[in-house]
Order: sequence, then structure tokens, then C-alpha cells
Amino acid sequence: MYSTIQTLHSYWAFLVLLVLILAIANAFKGRLQAAEFQARDLRLSLFALIFSHIQLVLGLIVYFVSPWFDLWSQQGMGIMKDAQARLYLVEHPITNLIALFLITLGWSLHKRQNSSTKKFGRIALFYSLGLLLLLSRIPWNQWLS
Repeated sequence: MYSTIQTLHSYWAFLVLLVLILAIANAFKGRLQAAEFQARDLRLSLFALIFSHIQLVLGLIVYFVSPWFDLWSQQGMGIMKDAQARLYLVEHPITNLIALFLITLGWSLHKRQNSSTKKFGRIALFYSLGLLLLLSRIPWNQWLS
């Protein structure tokens, strides 16, 4: 079960990154061109939010069924001395939770804006910050192998 969920989590990450990049590019384009925030823009931003949250659920499942999780009971805070264990058990999950919080915050703030420029601006800023955090904590050597 673990390997199936982990594989799904890894492949779904490609979709999340793709949809986030598209939503961010669309938001910057709309902001720079002072375009009206249309239903298409709303849907693209919403899909990025939904895909990100699905990735969170998959990630939480992987986290708790992972063989890495057993290290908490074996080593306790000694995990912080092992760079790879620290990445998988502390850095990756916490950074990605913060990234998801920023993406969700961007979605919530955009809904409160009246002007299209501000809507695009909130999506562009918070989704970009979230994406940067996601990219910073992806275990690239494991993911691309």
C-alpha cells in the first residue's frame, strides 16, 4: 500500500506543479494587462487550490504509513541529526504545510477583492510564494529517480 500511495503522491506532484505554474502565469498576465477577472481565471486558480489540497491528503497518508515514520519512535529527536530523516519527517512536511497555507490564503484573499487587478495580484503573490516553498523542499534526488 505504501509504495502505491507514494507513487501516486509523486505523480500527482507533477500535476500540482503544472497547474500552479499555469495559475501563477495567468495571474501575472492578468495583472500586467489589467484584464477582467473572468470565470476561466477563477477556475484555473481553484483547480490549483484543489490539486494542492489533494496532494496534501496524499502526503499525509504517505507520511503516516511510511517506514520513515517509525524512526520517530526509534530515535525521537535524534532524527534532527540525520539530514535525510530530517528532510522527510520535518522539513518537507512543515514547509509544504506552510506553502499550502499561503496558497489557501491567496485564494481566500482574492475573493475579498473588488478589483480584478487586486484579485490577480493576490493569486500571483501567494501562489508564487507557495510554489517557491514547495520547490525548495521537494526531495529531488528521490523524486526524479
